[in-house]
Amino acid sequence: MRLQDQVVLITGGSRGVGAAVARAVAREGAHVALAGKTLEPHPKLPGTLGEVAEEIRSMGQKALVVQTDIRFPEQVEAMIQRTVDHFGRLDALINNAGAIFWGTTTEFPVKRYDLVMDVNVRGAFLASQAAIPHLREKGGHIVMMSPPINPKAAVGKGPYIVSKFGMTMVGMAIDVEEPNVAAHALWPITGIRTAATVNLGMGADSEWRKPEILADATV
Repeated sequence: MRLQDQVVLITGGSRGVGAAVARAVAREGAHVALAGKTLEPHPKLPGTLGEVAEEIRSMGQKALVVQTDIRFPEQVEAMIQRTVDHFGRLDALINNAGAIFWGTTTEFPVKRYDLVMDVNVRGAFLASQAAIPHLREKGGHIVMMSPPINPKAAVGKGPYIVSKFGMTMVGMAIDVEEPNVAAHALWPITGIRTAATVNLGMGADSEWRKPEILADATV
């Protein structure tokens, strides 16, 4: 129960890494706010915010569902405020929401480029900016879910890697700028298997680690 009565806000909490982190922090005694763009089931991806929230409640912890598209500042600000109003505090923000698309420079559509930038680095920036005033009060944490900075990894997925590198840089800045807020970026050495990677056919299961290993690292 290392996180007894702490409040953890997780973006992209419907499935995969976000859901695994929600379960992991709840087992440690945290209450959880779950944010995501949609509430309805995805036709190809299992899991919803409501289903994860019910799992958290079944563990004896409180859960809040906040429908949020992190591309829009007003929705992000409302997400943070609703969490604080509901629980009375905010102790950690997990910037997990992500858009994934791989392609070479000539094959990467501009719309996809904008999407990965808006959701990954810009979304993490907006959420962190809105959360920091509340995290300052008691001391808090921000976690960025971003892969290792490896130039070779950029081949065939450059814009996506740039967006994740941006998340790490935002976290590094916050960690120095905010004396009462610790910011981290988690860099799994190999990829994490999620519903999105399965849906996009990104390699065999043997090439990926399970989301739970990243959830343990988050705790």
